Amino acid sequence: MTAALLAFAFGYLLGSIPFGVLLTRATGGPDLRTIGSGNIGATNVLRTGRKGLAAATLLCDMLKGTVAVLAAMHYGPDAALAAGLGAFLGHLFPVWLKFKGGKGVATYIGLLLGFHWPGALIFCAIWLAVAAASRYSSLAALIASALTPFGLWLLGQHDIAALFLLLTILLWVMHRTNIARLLNGSEGKIGAKAANTN
Repeated sequence: MTAALLAFAFGYLLGSIPFGVLLTRATGGPDLRTIGSGNIGATNVLRTGRKGLAAATLLCDMLKGTVAVLAAMHYGPDAALAAGLGAFLGHLFPVWLKFKGGKGVATYIGLLLGFHWPGALIFCAIWLAVAAASRYSSLAALIASALTPFGLWLLGQHDIAALFLLLTILLWVMHRTNIARLLNGSEGKIGAKAANTN
């Protein structure tokens, strides 16, 4: 229990690092929270027109999930699960940004890489197919995440599937405004440059 609690705390602190905000500021860009959706993730960075910076944000947000899981695995599977949950919650609700974080897609993928890399490949394949067909990043993430727990279950990863079912629910909750915009046809497409929200 102690190892799991420590792993959760470690995962949370690692997951709460707001790489999108830090990288944008470090390269002289605006506060990411004042443009587009106000989200701190790679999709909103991409809306600034800076593809390289968006890729760096995506990679960093992924790796913080992967590192949390792989580090905690040395203390057992329960610690790894706790660290994974902590990293995801840290990204969604970072203490450094008054608990207003990202929507979790990149960290979700990073956690998949840490737990079961074939699951990450399946997620990315579904995401790419839906994104290419629709040009909606949010729709691609929603569909890919909805299918992930079932895929993990079929692959025999039952404990991990249960965790990702919870993460999928959280991811969908964080995308509730995107879902509303998808339904009314106002959701921004991939590559569309964002306007300032101020």
